[in-house]
Amino acid sequence: MAFNDRGNSFRGGNRDSNRGGGGGFGGGNSGPREMTKVTCSDCGVETEVPFKPTEGRPVYCRECLPNHRKF
Repeated sequence: MAFNDRGNSFRGGNRDSNRGGGGGFGGGNSGPREMTKVTCSDCGVETEVPFKPTEGRPVYCRECLPNHRKF
């Protein structure tokens, strides 16, 4: 085993190559996402979202979402 200049051990090579997977979100193509029917908290239109909403938090349709994004 080798040590770097900070005294930490390492095995050499690319550290990321030892972590497996491609990184990022979702881990690749796992097929179609499960959609959940919801009602937009702003305009009241029924829509679908690719996640299970948390109870008590607002959910917005595609048209209303940009009005609520923080920059």
